[in-house]
Amino acid sequence: MAHLLKKEKDFRYIEVGEGTPIIVLHGLMGGLSNFDAVTNHFSTNGYKVIIPELPIYSMSLIKTNVKNFAKYLKDFIAFKKLDEVIILGNSLGGHIGLYYTKLHPQKVKALIITGSSGLYESAMGGGYTKRGDYEVIKKKAQDVFYDPEVATKEIVDEVYETVNDRNKLIKTLAIAKSAIRHNMAKDLPNMNTPVCIIWGKNDNVTPPEVAEEFHDLLPDSELHWIDKCGHAAMMEHPEEFNIILKTWLEKRGF
Repeated sequence: MAHLLKKEKDFRYIEVGEGTPIIVLHGLMGGLSNFDAVTNHFSTNGYKVIIPELPIYSMSLIKTNVKNFAKYLKDFIAFKKLDEVIILGNSLGGHIGLYYTKLHPQKVKALIITGSSGLYESAMGGGYTKRGDYEVIKKKAQDVFYDPEVATKEIVDEVYETVNDRNKLIKTLAIAKSAIRHNMAKDLPNMNTPVCIIWGKNDNVTPPEVAEEFHDLLPDSELHWIDKCGHAAMMEHPEEFNIILKTWLEKRGF
């Protein structure tokens, strides 16, 4: 299902359904469509799903970091006049969600992270010295998933275009450095927001031990594994992902 991208003020976002707001935060090279299964399921089950397009490549280079993306999220939530929200973030989106929650715990009812950065980065923006070689980029895109077929030509083309755009590549590298700089190991034990951790057992980008460390450090967290699954569980195993999340939300009364 194609969802309409709304454009208001300085924001571009998808908004579907009615009910408790779930704000979805995409990753560094993740499109809004990566969350189609989540959007379709939860928007018809009592939730309002909102996916802002993060200004990953449109902010000035000096502002291209986790802290400013969290500020953008703060401004967006204020613009939408939302009180308590549920945040779901994949990869960089998880990191932004964690950082925002650290600063504004009263605004976050619950947090869901999957393949999140914030503790460990495996050269998120690195390894693009052969960025002109389409096959090399294709392999890197496929490595994100357990099943390489999930990396469609459309996904590979988008990654290839991004890393061959000098401006976007510089910002990708800046974000990768920022993710390392904003390591959250010291912050997590003080964060009492309920967190659902959903992780691919075969994640090469943020390996399983990262999920275990998140679980150990976060006081109120639950860890769920998805087998034969890489870095983007909501794309590779959408039905299983939705069942885990729905069950957790119901159990916690959200």
